[in-house]
Amino acid sequence: MQERRVAVRGIIFLDGKLLCQKLTAYRRSDRDFWCTPGGGLDIGETLEEGLRREMIEETGIDPKIGPLLFVQQFSEDGKKEQMEFFFLIENPEDYTTINLSATTHGELEVEQVEFINPLEENVLPAFLQTINLEKYVTSVQPVVVYDEMTR
Repeated sequence: MQERRVAVRGIIFLDGKLLCQKLTAYRRSDRDFWCTPGGGLDIGETLEEGLRREMIEETGIDPKIGPLLFVQQFSEDGKKEQMEFFFLIENPEDYTTINLSATTHGELEVEQVEFINPLEENVLPAFLQTINLEKYVTSVQPVVVYDEMTR
């Protein structure tokens, strides 16, 4: 049976920009990309518990977790399935200043964090570069599922 990793991520959108981070794990690789804050669930954790923990670990800020916006299913190596759940974070103004040195994991895991224009940067997952994020964060939309497993 294929192994599965479940992760949660926050969509923090403010003034047309998305809060993203560059991870230290990819600093010395050819993979130069931005991603949204979040990470893998611990055993027994709910999606919201895991997202809250990850957001506080990486940013030091307690998120106001809103609705589920996107689900992504993919495999990078054909062996380990990845499931990611993207939730709207409803207090984006709280994230305009992030002090990584005041977090438990920020300096270890995050090289850079800032609000960026996802249309002008290399953001993963790639669908964040092609959809109208503002529409999803300002109005009720159906959850979008991106299934990369069948492509």
